[in-house]
Amino acid sequence: MLVADSHLGHRDEPELADRLDGAAPLRVTVDDTERRRSRVRTTADDGTDLGIVVARELRDGDVLAAGDTLVVVSLAQVTALVVDLSESEESTDAVTAAVELGHAVGNRHWDLTIEGERAYLPLAENRDRMDAEIRPHLPEGATMTEEAVSPALFDEGDGRHSHSDSVSHSHSGHTDDESHAHSHAIHDIDTEGDS
Repeated sequence: MLVADSHLGHRDEPELADRLDGAAPLRVTVDDTERRRSRVRTTADDGTDLGIVVARELRDGDVLAAGDTLVVVSLAQVTALVVDLSESEESTDAVTAAVELGHAVGNRHWDLTIEGERAYLPLAENRDRMDAEIRPHLPEGATMTEEAVSPALFDEGDGRHSHSDSVSHSHSGHTDDESHAHSHAIHDIDTEGDS
């Protein structure tokens, strides 16, 4: 078994890009679970038995060294539920939906990434259950589809990620006689264990 035990950088770095042009690197695709492990035994795309022992989370495009052999890492795509609010009837509907969606997603501790007017949630549970939790909070015109995306879309630190645990579950300062534009159906969600 070949063992990749050194992280050299990313395939787009000029020095590594030049080295890769003149080499025949092994290519390996790892899933979201494997990329987070410190040790992985897998098979390269050409069938080579490969161990990966680098003390870091793997990213798409990482270049590793197994002795003199270069190894280029790709991440297997995951299915994400995509909520698109761009076609909502009114902007106030979209804002209200976004707040309610964030609350519902936070109560379930699902990952969430926002890009423009689209919210991405990794399809980690039964699609019907996720649909039942999300659909009641969507305004007229919003759509919900599935899309294959890189799991790195949900990584923290890229400036677009919002982890569901960061959603506040507190209703402090809220009274029912305040003027506000959200549905009280959001309060019916099971919040057992939330603080």
